[in-house]
Amino acid sequence: MRMSREELVAGLEAVLDYRFKNREFLVEALTHRSFVNEAREADFRDNQRLEFFGDAVLGLLVSRRLLERFPATEEGDLSRIRASLVDEPALAGVAEGIQLGKYLLLGRGEEKTGGRRKKSILSDALEALVAAVYLDGGIEAADRLVEGLFGPLLERTEINAVGSDYKTRFQELCHARLGKGPQYVVEEVSGPDHDRLFSVTARIGEKLLGTGIGKSKKMAEQAAAREALGRFEETGK
Repeated sequence: MRMSREELVAGLEAVLDYRFKNREFLVEALTHRSFVNEAREADFRDNQRLEFFGDAVLGLLVSRRLLERFPATEEGDLSRIRASLVDEPALAGVAEGIQLGKYLLLGRGEEKTGGRRKKSILSDALEALVAAVYLDGGIEAADRLVEGLFGPLLERTEINAVGSDYKTRFQELCHARLGKGPQYVVEEVSGPDHDRLFSVTARIGEKLLGTGIGKSKKMAEQAAAREALGRFEETGK
């Protein structure tokens, strides 16, 4: 049994913890082209235009989050992390996490072929949803949505997504050249509980080798190790 348009909107608003001022944005974001083709109603527009815009908005907001979370990471690594977060499988996974498929307006043919589970449909709808929130509530509302949807995924990328475990590499280099490993010292923790910023130094004895800043202790240690590695490569000591 299909949900009414009002049930779709109210149900997803509850999931997102966001109430639309103009619910037509949300309806459009949930409308697949197969539904429009079969319904042939003038008041329905499919979500392709919103998907196009949402792709750009999502790229911007995810890029901003990455700059904040990985302050010492180079552009190439940031680009690769972003690509892994906004590719079709990742977006479909986020959409599945909020059961977005059950809220979609699909044509009967698409419904019969499992459209609510198709990764391409789910990922497009998620991008359209981001655009709908942006158009309805502005950049701050869209940013809160992206943080809520992608926050857990971003947390899991702290080290592995960067592609280089600088701490391990620096540890091995220190043992090979100096016969002992570095120590990491938390020098400062600033910011509110929900948005901490850690400052960490990498040292051998009293000698300062590198300094790093990050949204977690692990990230700051990685940044400090990366800086120390760069100094070792330049000076050999």
